[in-house]
Amino acid sequence: MVSFMVRVFEQADAFLLGRGTYDIFAAYWPRITDPADTIASKLNSLPKFVASRTRSAFDWQHSFPVRDVVTEATEIKQRFPREVQVHGSAGLLQTLIANDLVDEYRLLTFPVVLGKGKRLFGTGAVPRSLRLVRSSTTGSGIVIGVYRPAGALRTGSFALDP
Repeated sequence: MVSFMVRVFEQADAFLLGRGTYDIFAAYWPRITDPADTIASKLNSLPKFVASRTRSAFDWQHSFPVRDVVTEATEIKQRFPREVQVHGSAGLLQTLIANDLVDEYRLLTFPVVLGKGKRLFGTGAVPRSLRLVRSSTTGSGIVIGVYRPAGALRTGSFALDP
């Protein structure tokens, strides 16, 4: 899983984060200063755009507020040639998903059942199809699935083909 995450972070040009995820990251990653740590290096050096309705200033270097997620996310995506990545940020993701602003989903499914918590595709999620681009499984059973939007919802059927 670590090698997968390093490859993911190597593709980043910027980050778009919800305020809660930003606060968690800002409390930890600035303290990791090893230049060989790809994840820390990227998080500490690249622009971080933070969706927040309550804060307008952020202390972690290269952090900028985002007030209008739909408008600004579109503009941010156009400014960078490679990926603007969202990590965590379940509330922000709901807005991005509802406005068709997600180009690729990288979902890690861990072999545990929590029974509660934030849901990525919860009540009110816009129904749509996703296309599996690639998948793998780690030695500990984590399933890594990479999906891209595939348009309107298409459902299957058990009907026999003519």
